[in-house]
Amino acid sequence: MDRLEHLEHLDRQLVDELAQVARETVRDELREQTRKQRRTAGLYAASGAAALYAGAAVALAVGLALALGLPDWAAALITAVILGAVAYALREAARPGGARAGRFGAGHEAVAGDDRAAGERQVPDAAVPAAPTGTPVPPMPAAPPARPGTSPADAGADPEPPHRPA
Repeated sequence: MDRLEHLEHLDRQLVDELAQVARETVRDELREQTRKQRRTAGLYAASGAAALYAGAAVALAVGLALALGLPDWAAALITAVILGAVAYALREAARPGGARAGRFGAGHEAVAGDDRAAGERQVPDAAVPAAPTGTPVPPMPAAPPARPGTSPADAGADPEPPHRPA
């Protein structure tokens, strides 16, 4: 009996040591990954700052080039409009549906029964009222949907009359 208790004590000690080694290994690995990610994030931040200054220099060059033939205020205004158009195009490209989605969102082209080409610009019908969010409201179906297990002829018929309180 005494020998089994001694082995049980050794088993607990071994498990504790293994757990400690595993914790330290995981901690070291996470520390190393964090160090690499921190360096990568710093490089991305520096790249973004350099790109920002490069964009400002390009905008300044465009403005100065336009100022050769136009008044300064007009050159600045044209430069601002160009930068606004670029910003809008980049924002549209960043959306999940890409530039194809347009104003109606990515899901508008995937409507069942829509036989238009995927790249074709889709304009909502004038008869379809718009929801407050600006998305079109689907038209009302001509008949209620058929219940499972019934024929299309029985689709409009109600098998049970409505219950009325007595």
